This record gives sequence, structure tokens and C-alpha cells, in this order.
Amino acid sequence: MTIDTLWTVLRPLAFRLNPEQAHDLTLGLLSRWSAIFTGRLAENDIARAPGFAVETMGLRFPNPVGLAAGLDKNAEAVPAWQRLGFGFIEVGTVTALAQPGNPRPRLFRLPKDQAIINRMGFNNAGAEVMGQRLERLRARGLLQVPLGVNLGKSKVTPPEQASDDYRRSFERLGELADYVVVNISSPNTPGLRDLQRVEEVDRIIAAIQVPNQRLSQPRPLLVKLAPDLADADAIDCAHAALQAGCAGLILTNTTVRFEGLTGSNEGLSGGLSGKPLFTRSTELLSRVRAAVGSTPVLIGVGGIFDPAGAAAKLAAGANLVQIYTGLIYQGPGLARRLLRGLER
Repeated sequence: MTIDTLWTVLRPLAFRLNPEQAHDLTLGLLSRWSAIFTGRLAENDIARAPGFAVETMGLRFPNPVGLAAGLDKNAEAVPAWQRLGFGFIEVGTVTALAQPGNPRPRLFRLPKDQAIINRMGFNNAGAEVMGQRLERLRARGLLQVPLGVNLGKSKVTPPEQASDDYRRSFERLGELADYVVVNISSPNTPGLRDLQRVEEVDRIIAAIQVPNQRLSQPRPLLVKLAPDLADADAIDCAHAALQAGCAGLILTNTTVRFEGLTGSNEGLSGGLSGKPLFTRSTELLSRVRAAVGSTPVLIGVGGIFDPAGAAAKLAAGANLVQIYTGLIYQGPGLARRLLRGLER
């Protein structure tokens, strides 16, 4: 039985569960698998086909399809994600302090729109726990793909102390990551999106660069932006990040705009991901690429469900792409299906 066939059988069962229960159950199974198996791929696996390799940020990505942050906030199942064919894996969002996130329910499926609304609120075990887990993972020597760590601001940290909070997380996790993402664009931590201003980007990246430049090999830094920014504001933030020494940006996070949905979303709030995000996230990606030129790294994420979607992100200027909601709806074989479609 192939993984796609298995997903066809299991998907109706999974979708009968509360979305967060289904996520926790799946992640628990993947975590147990990851504790036993290596997740290593054979050289002839399509996920390692030489034609897909991307060299950027001083790293070699076996293929351009990555796992977006949010699915594995505590880095519990990294070997399993590698086994599913991802060319890179981004864990988190992790905060300096452990936090429970927002009250439940906080995760909602919109099947008619092939979308998800989440108001999770950066629920995670904190930088120290992730650091211990990544140390064990590195000691096993399993990784064949780059590992990114996505950093957020702890909810209890006042906005004026945000740069110190991000720096604290980086000091614990930076050396264990291949690249680090500064997430200032989640809509589910009060005031976080207010950090998407030039002066705040300057302050946060400068704080992180202090410990980063002390590493024997400084890590590439990326900033993740929201699709709800005006084009000019996103471009200003992009230039600020690059001038502060970042390698590039991730475009985009979830949106708080629910216009045009066909399924019921009455009373729901949070960040919308999935197919409805595709057009705006791809449009902003294209405009930022035009503004920053060809050198910075841009990772395109938002609404990729099929090879055409991945190809559109790459055509819009992405060096790499990531998937999240598409994986939930399309199943664990999606990364390789995207690669087979891109190969044609």
C-alpha cells in the first residue's frame, strides 16, 4: 500500500476528529516513528534527484519543497518529515519562554475553501526544550536536509523588549539551526504584527546579529512577513531586513482577511491559510522580488496544493517553497507529488 493510498483510507477518519486532536495524534505518531527510525532517503529517491538541488545561503537543499513552520512547533518529528521527501524542514514557531497558547478551540478547518483558520498563539515548550531536542537530533547525525528554526516573541514580553526576547531564543538555538527565521507576522500574538516596521526590523535583527556573528559560522537570517501589509510597507521591511544583514525573506504568513470564503466562518478569528491565500501571497512575492533584485533568497509559502501552485511560486521569484495547509488536505505524499509535477 502506497502512502497516498493509505491517506485516502485515513483522511475521512482524521477529518472526523477535532482539528487539533487530529494534529496532536498525527504528530504523536510521527514523533514515535522518529525516535526509532532515521528517516534517511536512498540516493535514487526523487526527493534527492540531482536536478532538484538548490544551492543558496551557503546551504545545499536537495529539493526546493520544504515544510513550513507551524506543523512541528517543538521539533518532535524531524526524521519523519525528512522521510516524506521534504528538501528542508522548518520547526517552530518557538518562543524564549514556554507558553500554552490561546484557549481552545483554536484550529478550524474550512473544507469548502481548502483552508484552515488558526489562532494557536505560539503554543510551544520553549527554546530550552527545543534546544535539548535538537542537540539529541544532531548527535544522531540523521539530517540530510537543512533545518530552519522559526523564532517568535513570547506573549508576556512587552513589545519594547521584543529584540531581547528574540536574541535570547537565538542564543539557545542559533547554533543548532542551519538557518533562522524571525517571525514578526503571526496575527495571533497581540502586537506582534506591529513589529513589521522598519525601525523594529532594524532593532530585532541587530540584536540577533550580536550572538550570530560570534558563531564560528554565522547563520543565514530570514524575516517572515504577512500578506496583509501594503506592497510598499512589505518592500520597506524587506529592504530593512536585507540592510541589517538578512539573507532574505519568507512570503507569506497567514492572512486576517476572510473575504470571498464560501464556507461558514462566522465568529472565527485568527490567521487564514490554504488556497484562499495563494493569489495574494504569490502577488506579494513577485512584487518583493522585483524590488529587491535577484540576489536575496525568497521562500514562497501560501496556498500550494499542486505542482502548478509550486511552479507559480518559483516563477514569481521564489528560490524555495514551503507547504502547510496543502499537506493537511492532500496528505503525506504531497511533497513528492509536487516534485514529480515539477520534473515534467
